[in-house]
Amino acid sequence: MEIWVNPACSKCRSAVSLLDEAGADYTVRKYLEDPPNERELAEVLDRLGLEPWDIARTGEETAKRLEISTWERTPAERPRWIQALVANPELIQRPIITADDGTAVVGRTPDAVASMLR
Repeated sequence: MEIWVNPACSKCRSAVSLLDEAGADYTVRKYLEDPPNERELAEVLDRLGLEPWDIARTGEETAKRLEISTWERTPAERPRWIQALVANPELIQRPIITADDGTAVVGRTPDAVASMLR
């Protein structure tokens, strides 16, 4: 299992604590320091069953500067969104947990984190 975290994020710290309490075997990826490439992000999105706009933090200053909220949310625009998230990883919703069995979740709630432990 791998968890993408921003150590400054309380939701990320909470998710890590829940994984620790459960004795889960996982690795931490500080995705702001080690951002995913386009292929990795596309694979995680597929595992999540989400589109890049679904995990974009549109309230961030970078998103406002890019005017990302005005971008079309269509299959044709998917590569543009992925490129923006890769170039600006602070726009990626966190934490994201991926499991060896191919499942993944945005672990913003204790229930979402727990779903990865079953």
